Amino acid sequence: MNFYQPPAQPVEESTPTYASQNEVQRVADAITAEIHKAVVGQDDAIESALAALFADGHVLLEGVPGTAKTLLVRALSAAVSTDFKRIQFTPDLMPSDITGTRIFDQKLSEFVFKPGPIFTGLLLADEINRTPPKTQAALLEAMQEHRVTVDGETHDLGSVFMVFATQNPIEFEGTYPLPEAQLDRFLLKILVSYPPAEAEQSILRRYHQGFDSNDLETTNIQSVADAATIENCRAIIKKVRVEDAMFRYISALVFATREHRHLVLGGGPRASIALLQVGKAMAAMRGRDYMIPDDVKSIAPAVLRHRLLLRPEAEIEGATADNVIEGILGSLEVPR
Repeated sequence: MNFYQPPAQPVEESTPTYASQNEVQRVADAITAEIHKAVVGQDDAIESALAALFADGHVLLEGVPGTAKTLLVRALSAAVSTDFKRIQFTPDLMPSDITGTRIFDQKLSEFVFKPGPIFTGLLLADEINRTPPKTQAALLEAMQEHRVTVDGETHDLGSVFMVFATQNPIEFEGTYPLPEAQLDRFLLKILVSYPPAEAEQSILRRYHQGFDSNDLETTNIQSVADAATIENCRAIIKKVRVEDAMFRYISALVFATREHRHLVLGGGPRASIALLQVGKAMAAMRGRDYMIPDDVKSIAPAVLRHRLLLRPEAEIEGATADNVIEGILGSLEVPR
């Protein structure tokens, strides 16, 4: 149990109230309930995906085929009333297949821009590591700056733009591993695991009763949020209180990864910022206007696992990024 309680502070007009944090919690609970109409279980993955949405970040989803990765993203897009597009990444995919290109319009007698599938709300980059680095890099500007530049012209994306990229953890033949600089652009790496036996039985019953994952209309998912709702939640989350003790805790956690004997590469400043942003989102989703260590602990593996590079000898010994993160969290003094 965590007993951390920040010192009481006077409430000012610019300070969010507990009720406003409950608004973020209400929206998160409503979206989660709609997603569960299509997705059975996967509670941790759904909570993490929502935290990334509220923190305005992108997600790398890793899991074996058939664990509802695509279904989760499609259900989320329906619940938040935003467009959804899917790109199947293949070795012959070109950057213009993602961003769009200029074509000659004979009626206008000039070249006009034809937007690519990246112009959407939620973009599913399916099996992103199956396309060459040149094409993978076509996502970088959009992920970092919410805009796309084609032939010197800049085109802005919507306020709600989020990339979900999937990877298969067991197939490496014919793949192009994402470089560390690109991995760092993803706010979270979420592991989507097999469902437990009870959940799998529930999935079987749903399919027996006529559920079709290819037709979300059969699930009757309702839109419970829109771009304005998400923007409002983000504004509330920005005002979540963070004490100096929490800044020191986050800094100590990331700094420890840079000195760990099993790691060649530790987390950089962007990792620290991600822990802060997602930790604040988790606090608001849990109905609080202040962040506690448990918010950081719960999200630390998803924030850090793709930013750490293990030494070869550590991998041979069976060490994993998650093991390292767990060990560091266990060794740090928790603010009280």
